[in-house]
Amino acid sequence: MRYKERREKFRAVLAGDKCVFPGSVFDPISARIAEDLGFEIGMFAGSVASHTVLGAPDLIVLTLSEFAQQARRINRATDIPLMVDADHGYGNALNVRRTIEELEIAGVSGLSIEDTELPQTFGSNGKINLLSIDEGIGKMKAAISGRQDPNLVIAGRTSAPAITGVGDAIERALAYEAIGVDAIFLVGIKTRDELDTIAERLSLPIILGSAKGDVLDEDYLSSRNVRICLKGHQPFAAAVQAVYATLKSIREGTPVEELKGVASPDLMKKVTRAEKYNLMAQEFLKK
Repeated sequence: MRYKERREKFRAVLAGDKCVFPGSVFDPISARIAEDLGFEIGMFAGSVASHTVLGAPDLIVLTLSEFAQQARRINRATDIPLMVDADHGYGNALNVRRTIEELEIAGVSGLSIEDTELPQTFGSNGKINLLSIDEGIGKMKAAISGRQDPNLVIAGRTSAPAITGVGDAIERALAYEAIGVDAIFLVGIKTRDELDTIAERLSLPIILGSAKGDVLDEDYLSSRNVRICLKGHQPFAAAVQAVYATLKSIREGTPVEELKGVASPDLMKKVTRAEKYNLMAQEFLKK
């Protein structure tokens, strides 16, 4: 499937009347599994990218080129529409424009640019701060300017609900909506009352991250114009646990035939698309 078709499918989700929960993916195999299981969208987060590519925590030490390369590997191997968390766009508004260019070429279907002050500044002592609304607007304008394929979805992201409050979140969301982003990505919604108050003021589709409890009811979210809701990135953590447990068992002398939680040969063939490669080998390598 070409990127245009994937992006059209992504936009169809935003234009629909239901909320979908994307599959958190981090490499070609995990994305293929999400695709095979029927997830409408794959989600590749900046935090997971830091873990996968660098083995580092989410401190924005990952570079744009490293992030785009991993997104490209995922998109080369699958047909699932991929949304990515492009963090702060790796710099100022000019860097944001470059980020859009690189991720569009990498084949992503949708991405978010956030108004958090990143990376952490000297003396912040871990406190999360937001950019001014004016600087946030500048970043969103640059993102839209950098887009070549009009089907690519650009979401304006803010963590204001958890940091500065619902009122500021509404002001920021309306400002980003006014300059032409395709969706509003809200992080830090804790209650239905908070989401109700914000959703009443917005006309764009909403993407939700870090929501918990009764907010995560699918019917409720759909009624509030939430079209994509993230449930976290447990698949990567589960993969880490599985690798750790397997290596530990091997190190402790467990016979390989007694190891638990190991993918079967049939599953390995499926996720590596062995049949497809065997057919190509027969066609191109056979005398």
